[in-house]
Amino acid sequence: MVRGKIVIRRIDNSTSRQVTFSKRRNGLMKKAKELAILCDAEVGLVIFSSTGRLYDFASTSMKSLIERYKKAKEDHHFSMTATSEVKFWQREVASLRQQLRNLQDNHRHLMGEELSGLSIKDLQDLEKQLEMSLHVVRTKKDQLLTDQIQELKWKANLIYQENAELHKKVTLLSEENMELHEKVKATRGEIGDSGDSAVPYGCLSIREEADAPNHLQLSRPLEQANGVQIGAPQLRLGLH
Repeated sequence: MVRGKIVIRRIDNSTSRQVTFSKRRNGLMKKAKELAILCDAEVGLVIFSSTGRLYDFASTSMKSLIERYKKAKEDHHFSMTATSEVKFWQREVASLRQQLRNLQDNHRHLMGEELSGLSIKDLQDLEKQLEMSLHVVRTKKDQLLTDQIQELKWKANLIYQENAELHKKVTLLSEENMELHEKVKATRGEIGDSGDSAVPYGCLSIREEADAPNHLQLSRPLEQANGVQIGAPQLRLGLH
């Protein structure tokens, strides 16, 4: 009589569940021992029952098996992490290479090269892109020219103001010169009416010559042979 397959699911009856646990646990322990002996393998088995009771088996030492398991797990994790990082960077390199090829193709198309493989739609899109780029370039150029014109206008206005200030100063100096000229003429008239006269102190005399520049002249003091001063300084004003 053929034995039917048992459905692998939780056994509801507690007695049947405990009997099945005991039988299968012993069978699993036996298989672990046989595997360790027959295949010269390090085998460690740990079982906790539903009541929390511990059953274990180790072909050598459970502590050494656990340490070896941890180390192998860490090495495996590191290896998987390194492999994942390598694959990640490989994908990144491939993506960057593809982007570089696309940029190079686009640059050649913008320069009007290698257009034979493009369709009508591609050429229309390229034409629109060039028109937009040209519009941006022209806008930037106009902005720069406008800024330069504004700067030149500002400098011209500044120069104009400085020129106006200089013109005012020149006008003021001219007026002062005219006033001084009028005073000199008045002084000349008074001297002409009174004639040449000596100033009480020293020998200050006013000379008048036609068409000669106006100047002040300070005469050196007279000295005798023995170095004694015999005359006061003479200041002469020549008026024309």
